[in-house]
Amino acid sequence: MATEGHHLSAFDSSTLEGTNDFRLGIVVSEWNADITHALAHGAMEVFTQAGVTYIKRISVPGSFELPLAAQQLFIKHPELDGVLVIGNVIQGETKHFDFVCQGLTQGVMDVMLKFNKPVSFCVLTDLNKQQSLDRSGGTHGNKGVECAVALLQMIKLQK
Repeated sequence: MATEGHHLSAFDSSTLEGTNDFRLGIVVSEWNADITHALAHGAMEVFTQAGVTYIKRISVPGSFELPLAAQQLFIKHPELDGVLVIGNVIQGETKHFDFVCQGLTQGVMDVMLKFNKPVSFCVLTDLNKQQSLDRSGGTHGNKGVECAVALLQMIKLQK
């Protein structure tokens, strides 16, 4: 595995300069809450470090609901510059994993293109719980941090 033994969440804090006035949304799935809340915590640390104070946060039952919730945030709060969606889908014994991952990925892309605003995809799609733990504050860092930085960079690019 290319990421094995590597902590991937380090970033250059200078990339956060000039982002404190950004207006953000966060949608967090409650399914696998121990994982998603850890990802959200990492993202919030980045936003705090960046000085971002305008954040609309909502929760949804599962990852499949993330695209609709992101769309609703853009509709109800058109001032938002971007949205971070956070979820976790772990491979099971059925094809449900494939359908959920495919649907939510396409849904997030559709929302991003419809509103012409960044939607950062912080959805772990792992084979087992340990892989998710490793990527939500464990040995591979915290993908919430990485996706929060990516969201800020994409908003800067648009501005």
